[in-house]
Amino acid sequence: MPKVKTKSAAKKRFSFTGTGKIKRQHAYKSHILTKKSKKRKRNLTYSAIVHPANVKAVKDMLNM
Repeated sequence: MPKVKTKSAAKKRFSFTGTGKIKRQHAYKSHILTKKSKKRKRNLTYSAIVHPANVKAVKDMLNM
Protein backbone atom coordinates (compact mmCIF):
# COMPACT_ATOMS: atom_id res chain seq x y z
CA MET A 1 0.00 0.00 0.00
CA PRO A 2 1.58 3.34 -1.00
CA LYS A 3 1.83 6.28 1.34
CA VAL A 4 -1.07 8.76 1.33
CA LYS A 5 -0.04 12.17 0.03
CA THR A 6 -0.84 15.40 1.86
CA LYS A 7 -2.89 17.93 -0.11
CA SER A 8 -0.39 20.59 -1.22
CA ALA A 9 -2.93 23.41 -0.90
CA ALA A 10 -3.73 22.46 2.70
CA LYS A 11 -0.04 22.14 3.55
CA LYS A 12 0.48 25.75 2.47
CA ARG A 13 -2.62 27.20 4.14
CA PHE A 14 -2.77 25.63 7.61
CA SER A 15 -0.37 25.45 10.55
CA PHE A 16 -0.60 24.27 14.12
CA THR A 17 -0.46 26.16 17.40
CA GLY A 18 1.55 24.92 20.36
CA THR A 19 -1.58 23.35 21.87
CA GLY A 20 -2.48 21.49 18.66
CA LYS A 21 -5.20 23.76 17.29
CA ILE A 22 -5.18 24.51 13.57
CA LYS A 23 -4.48 28.08 12.46
CA ARG A 24 -5.76 29.67 9.24
CA GLN A 25 -5.70 33.06 7.54
CA HIS A 26 -8.76 35.14 6.69
CA ALA A 27 -10.02 35.40 3.12
CA TYR A 28 -11.08 38.53 1.17
CA LYS A 29 -7.89 40.55 1.62
CA SER A 30 -6.30 40.20 -1.82
CA HIS A 31 -8.09 42.65 -4.13
CA ILE A 32 -10.97 45.15 -4.36
CA LEU A 33 -9.70 46.75 -1.17
CA THR A 34 -10.86 50.30 -1.85
CA LYS A 35 -14.45 49.70 -0.75
CA LYS A 36 -13.43 47.89 2.45
CA SER A 37 -12.94 49.92 5.61
CA LYS A 38 -9.56 50.21 7.33
CA LYS A 39 -10.93 48.37 10.36
CA ARG A 40 -12.19 45.49 8.23
CA LYS A 41 -8.89 45.15 6.35
CA ARG A 42 -6.92 45.34 9.59
CA ASN A 43 -8.99 42.60 11.21
CA LEU A 44 -8.52 40.35 8.16
CA THR A 45 -4.75 40.55 8.70
CA TYR A 46 -4.71 38.43 11.85
CA SER A 47 -4.84 34.64 11.87
CA ALA A 48 -7.80 32.66 13.19
CA ILE A 49 -8.46 29.18 14.54
CA VAL A 50 -10.27 26.64 12.34
CA HIS A 51 -13.87 26.10 13.50
CA PRO A 52 -14.48 22.78 15.29
CA ALA A 53 -16.96 21.75 12.57
CA ASN A 54 -14.15 21.88 9.97
CA VAL A 55 -11.28 20.38 11.98
CA LYS A 56 -11.89 16.80 10.80
CA ALA A 57 -11.93 17.83 7.12
CA VAL A 58 -8.69 19.81 7.49
CA LYS A 59 -6.99 16.93 9.33
CA ASP A 60 -8.05 14.55 6.55
CA MET A 61 -6.41 16.86 3.99
CA LEU A 62 -3.25 16.91 6.12
CA ASN A 63 -3.38 13.11 6.75
CA MET A 64 -3.43 13.45 10.53
